Amino acid sequence: MEKKEELGTNEYLRGIVLNLPESPGIYQYLNQEGTIIYVGKAKNLKRRVYSYFSKEHQSAKTRILVSKIADIRYIVVNTEEDALLLENNLIKKYKPRYNVLLKDDKTYPSICISNEYFPRVFKTRKIIRNGSTYFGPYSHIPSMVAVLELIKKLYAIRTCTLALTPENIQANKFKVCLEYHIKNCKAPCIGLQSHEAYMKDIAQIKEILKGNTQSISQALKKEMLALAEELKFEEAQKLKEKYELIESYRSKSEVVSSVLHNIDVFAIETDEHSAYINYLHITNGSINQAFTFEYKIRMNESKEELLQLGIAEMRERYQSTSKEIIIPFELDMEMKDVTFTIPQRGDKKHLLELSIMNVKQYKVDRLKQAEKLNPEQRSVRLMKEIQEQLHIDRLPVHIECFDNSNIQGSDAVAACVVFKKAKPSKKDYRKYIIKTVEGPDDYASMQEVVRRRYNRILEEQGELPDLILTDGGKGQMEVVRQVIEDELHLNIPIVGLAKNNRHKTSEVLYGFPPVVLGIKQGTPLFHLLENIQDEVHRFAITFHRDKRSKSQVASALDHIKGIGEKRKTALLKTFKSVARIKQASLEEIAAVVGEAAAKSIKESLQ
Repeated sequence: MEKKEELGTNEYLRGIVLNLPESPGIYQYLNQEGTIIYVGKAKNLKRRVYSYFSKEHQSAKTRILVSKIADIRYIVVNTEEDALLLENNLIKKYKPRYNVLLKDDKTYPSICISNEYFPRVFKTRKIIRNGSTYFGPYSHIPSMVAVLELIKKLYAIRTCTLALTPENIQANKFKVCLEYHIKNCKAPCIGLQSHEAYMKDIAQIKEILKGNTQSISQALKKEMLALAEELKFEEAQKLKEKYELIESYRSKSEVVSSVLHNIDVFAIETDEHSAYINYLHITNGSINQAFTFEYKIRMNESKEELLQLGIAEMRERYQSTSKEIIIPFELDMEMKDVTFTIPQRGDKKHLLELSIMNVKQYKVDRLKQAEKLNPEQRSVRLMKEIQEQLHIDRLPVHIECFDNSNIQGSDAVAACVVFKKAKPSKKDYRKYIIKTVEGPDDYASMQEVVRRRYNRILEEQGELPDLILTDGGKGQMEVVRQVIEDELHLNIPIVGLAKNNRHKTSEVLYGFPPVVLGIKQGTPLFHLLENIQDEVHRFAITFHRDKRSKSQVASALDHIKGIGEKRKTALLKTFKSVARIKQASLEEIAAVVGEAAAKSIKESLQ
């Protein structure tokens, strides 16, 4: 293929691409309407943009993007770090259709210190750019509540929304409220607390919200000891109570090591449609910022690309100046005066593991939320998991499971339960009385039922299952395989569900020869398979009990001369059971079936 053809026939785009500089920068793709549809960064602009037009892309999304490009703009910058930050800002500004989309985090609250003469401290979900200071957002609400409770106990900060300006206070416009009387506020509204003293508390609150609890704690301890030396024990006691509150809060927060300071930690998890990134900020050995957010994947971006975007987003949002960033894998990324670390052991490894645990939990929580809104999504996910575990070519929408039930071969029955889209389809359940097998032969009984089931489906051109489950181990799997593959020449995957000595599902077997699949107990997928096995067992046992009780009733009356179905039904309707018929007098029985039949019944039952 010629170079011209590789780049495409559009001479305008070709001219731009071939004349791009080989330096760091960002590029923007525009469509026919002049709308920016994609923003990207590059170490080498020419090489990166050229790659979009010089090969056939596997991803359908990328092919569609390339087909929509009508114009290219670019901005050259000094460093890759500048390119990353500029890309992040442009994506947020233009929200291009084919870029990853940062999901709106407005549902997470922040802590606001208001821009007022006597500032208030409160939680909010609205960020208003009026000079107020915001800390957050907090994705873990209990952490935010805990720090607000600490601040409330430590400092008597006002909670009212009054306009406490110097002019209003001087004009005596306010009166003290209940908060003053219960000692939650020092009444700055009537001048009982000075502006200087109030702002000193606010400064300490800001340090706590930044995570600098250690410095506040040390300052309080120093002041407390000084007051004690001056024999001001009452004031020292108040400071001691504050000191103990801060120390208690610090002990409950995630303290790693007092030598770790000003470090960022990132971890990432992805699924088919989203990337989840966790950010931790460490100050004085404690985690003082923890936030997890979600990107909607648009163009099959790699984990590396998504994590780079996340790092730029979080560091800009929290104005982080950390000189060290802990990451889970190597990134082709450089930032001025910043070291990237992939820890192998020690406190930093513990921090990374904590971040990974948080992002995995967030992913699970998001999945649960989505499944509550769309229950069918859970079913599809479970079916996809089965498909992936078994490496089968189709989604197991239709699953059937078999089980036998008998007592030493008597009243032998079997059952088949059907699950469609991971849910019971009770109208398709089937019961079978074993006809050709004598004695307790589970393998032969299973073969008879499977043979009858699928011969009939083939004759009636019905729907065959995508997967067959057997209530048993390798032996049951093999006898089912002989019928399905050797006799009927069908290609249906077969899975065995083996139980332990406590009669609990313990292993999932697949393949010939069968091997144990590594499906963890307690997972939603394992629960589904376990539920199918329990359901077929319940259905088979219930059918067996019904049949056995009917046969026991029938055996006592069926062989009595002169007692047909009508008389038997009348007797059971009147006396309810064979035991009561035995206890009844000749006259009572004769009243139902006549004297001659009554004599036969009494003689037979005695």
